[in-house]
Amino acid sequence: MQQKENLFFGRKDKYTIKSIQKIFEYSVKKAGIRKDVSCYTFRHSFATHLLERGVDIRYIQSLLGHARLQTTQTYTHVADSKLKNIQSPLDDIYSKPI
Repeated sequence: MQQKENLFFGRKDKYTIKSIQKIFEYSVKKAGIRKDVSCYTFRHSFATHLLERGVDIRYIQSLLGHARLQTTQTYTHVADSKLKNIQSPLDDIYSKPI
């Protein structure tokens, strides 16, 4: 997937990555956010929320522009609340009469 248009533009030209990072850092500080966040936090959150909604990780890989699936897997974090709701198929064995 190749980007065709810029999302943000400066006064004269497109913003550089560094300028976007500086604007983000300023905004985080001004908002009083004390958590350690960065622009990459958005990528991680985006990937994680898609995965939690059941989107196939290969689609997420494509959206993030990753060549390797392993790279995408580092961007996804499993929510503890989702893990608690997963039922083991082995639990059914004990509920069925022999």
